[in-house]
Amino acid sequence: MATSVWRAMTGNPVRFVLSRWPWRSLAYVVGSVAVISIAWLAFLPLLLFPPLLLLVGVPIGALERTRLGFLEPPAVPDPHAPAPPGAWAWVRLRVTEAATWRELGYCACLLSVLALLDLAAVLVLFLCLLLLALPLWVGLGLNVHFAVGTWAVETVGQACAVAGLAGVPATVVTLYGISVLGGAQAAFAKWLLAPTGTEMNRQVEELARSRSRLVDSFEAERRRIERDLHDGAQQHLVLLTMKLGLAERQLADADGRAGELVGEAHEQARLALTTLRDQIRGIHPQILTDFGLGEAVRELAERCPIPVEVDLDPPGRLPPEIESPAYFVVSEALTNAVRHAAATRIRISGGLAKQRLVLTIVDDGRGGAEPSRGTGLRGLADRVAVVAGTLEISSPRGGPTTVRIDLPCRYE
Repeated sequence: MATSVWRAMTGNPVRFVLSRWPWRSLAYVVGSVAVISIAWLAFLPLLLFPPLLLLVGVPIGALERTRLGFLEPPAVPDPHAPAPPGAWAWVRLRVTEAATWRELGYCACLLSVLALLDLAAVLVLFLCLLLLALPLWVGLGLNVHFAVGTWAVETVGQACAVAGLAGVPATVVTLYGISVLGGAQAAFAKWLLAPTGTEMNRQVEELARSRSRLVDSFEAERRRIERDLHDGAQQHLVLLTMKLGLAERQLADADGRAGELVGEAHEQARLALTTLRDQIRGIHPQILTDFGLGEAVRELAERCPIPVEVDLDPPGRLPPEIESPAYFVVSEALTNAVRHAAATRIRISGGLAKQRLVLTIVDDGRGGAEPSRGTGLRGLADRVAVVAGTLEISSPRGGPTTVRIDLPCRYE
């Protein structure tokens, strides 16, 4: 906001007065007066328990960061670290944070120096408005006495002259002054209340840890679903298929129609089992869990209807949160090459380099793949981005198509 105010003030004065900046600055300064009044009313009872005065800046700092967003969004982020449960734990953490002491310093300035400046600015603007309204008071016949030395305003014409020659310029100058005050106060508040570089780094690290926890939780839930399907529904279908097969043999000679119906049920159960197995493999393939990315990719290559050359040999098992997105990128790339690219050959290569897993899938199809046209590739890009990786697709018309993923990885 402050930079925008200064830039706007260097232009046409009339245009500046008619722009949004003086009125936003005025609203900010008037709002400051309101905040100061409420803060003083809340501050006085705290004198009965002085230790609480150390934390008086925390709510005021939060309110001021929100008000800064009114001048120029977005609002300033909270510099405080998330507190553990419990009031005493919250107090102990806040007292040890530098942000709390900066907020306390800003609160002291707000309730003293800034309070005087803001009140003076509002009072001067009020006097200017009285000058502008002078013709109205005189015209209504109110007992208004305005004199400069021995000269007094007695007629509406004299009042209009005073309003035009003194009131208008004084109002414009005052609006300029309030804009300067609002911009300076906002800059001062942002300097004290915004997170420092260290606090921003801490927040970024906390976000990264939070994202990692979400990824781990998602992986664990997906594996639980896969395990339940594999050990529960799939086993029941296997048993049902076996029993239907035995029943079909026993009924084949006794009743041809009954045997035929049981045979149809047997076929439906077999198809359901095949479908369930495909769905389990789509959630999280068992071979990926048991043997890792290399063997899982080789199995994909063996099941692919077109020749696939695999040059992938990671040194040991990779973290599960890395193996899963890498596997599904390879699987989706093979599926697209077979279904849409009319490819005749695919090559999968990659490995670890400087704690990063890099995989490249190249097919000799007709190209033209556009991530923006479908949800599949966009979904893969989102899945890779969750683990701070990148996905790049190069697919010119006529081919070849190259899919490259780069994932941060510390292998076991």
